[in-house]
Amino acid sequence: MAAEIDMAELGEKIVTVLKTIYDPEIPVDIYELGLIYDVFINEDREVKILMTLTTPNCPVAESLPMEVEDKVKSMKMIKDAEVEITFDPPWTQELMSEEAKLELGML
Repeated sequence: MAAEIDMAELGEKIVTVLKTIYDPEIPVDIYELGLIYDVFINEDREVKILMTLTTPNCPVAESLPMEVEDKVKSMKMIKDAEVEITFDPPWTQELMSEEAKLELGML
């Protein structure tokens, strides 16, 4: 019998990986920027990440979601990962964490 995976722990590990990915124009990681809207993990350890970009014509609109997908897929405990981009709701500065706002001198 396979060991039960702690989904909360797996979610935290995914967030740790997401915090290593930075928006090239803003010196803050995509998680603290509020670009990650949701992370879903099913029992087969397939991950779906719902994320947005700072603008629809963001210069990394192609590469950033691929980087997120690749980094999460490369995790040992993950079978597969998929990134879905949404602009609903559109990203605003209010979605940034306090840490990100502090980092950018907005507080």
